[in-house]
Amino acid sequence: MTQELEVDQIIRQRIRTLRQNRGWSLESLANKARLSVSTLSRIETGSRRIALDQLVPLAKALDTSLDELVATSEAEIIIRPEPISMPGITLWKLSTDDAVNGVNVSKMRIDPSKAPAPSELRIHPGKEWFTVLLGEIQLQLGERTYHVKAGQSAQFDTMTPHAMWAKNGVAEILGIMDNAGQRAHEHDKDQ
Repeated sequence: MTQELEVDQIIRQRIRTLRQNRGWSLESLANKARLSVSTLSRIETGSRRIALDQLVPLAKALDTSLDELVATSEAEIIIRPEPISMPGITLWKLSTDDAVNGVNVSKMRIDPSKAPAPSELRIHPGKEWFTVLLGEIQLQLGERTYHVKAGQSAQFDTMTPHAMWAKNGVAEILGIMDNAGQRAHEHDKDQ
């Protein structure tokens, strides 16, 4: 199969799948895209070539962009994180820079024997969420202190003064930050 036919088949499959996922009949999508039912049927089955003047209204009717409908490059499927080391902390970034909605996922290992607890609370724009995989994390938010143990999670607005560190030995967390939170932590690594 040539690359052009493969791309054509991917687009046809996306149109059909998006239509079916919405529970729409051929007639329903055809009406929304201002195409005849027979034209849409032939597009989906491959009996008719897809033209640009058909793709634009189909993308709009399916509430997607033309770029998403015809995208041919595959995102990175397997991420091979390289450890980033700081005193007492090892970080593995588990998402790519173009992750959905700018969300960044990382795994962090904190060894309190190699790094003391933070001496001050920090604030920065953003939101953070983490779950403890191993050990216990002490999370300070303003005047309150929380102990988050393996199997538990925490989420907080990072405009609240905060600090977190491993308590009673090594701890590992899986964390999710929005773009603002990630930028603040990357700035920390540079200092």
